[in-house]
Amino acid sequence: MNPIEIEHHPDEQRLNELGVKQWPIWEKEVSVFPWHYDSTEICYLLEGEVVVTPQHGEPSRFGQGDLVTLRRGLSCTRDIRKAVKKHYSFR
Repeated sequence: MNPIEIEHHPDEQRLNELGVKQWPIWEKEVSVFPWHYDSTEICYLLEGEVVVTPQHGEPSRFGQGDLVTLRRGLSCTRDIRKAVKKHYSFR
């Protein structure tokens, strides 16, 4: 199973099914840092551009309008190329 799953520009019905608009919002400036996911995160980017590179894998790029699942156990480098504002939920 891929540790990073990206749905580019899902429709409103999909976002409503997940309850995305009720999730908290997180913001982060341009930066690069290591990260490990103890839980699976699903996020929907309202703004920004990010490249996530798994410790042993290929980089994934996503940005505004994308719905992203980052699976529990993923160790990676997060490269925030444009300031991020996103809804998020841990599962």
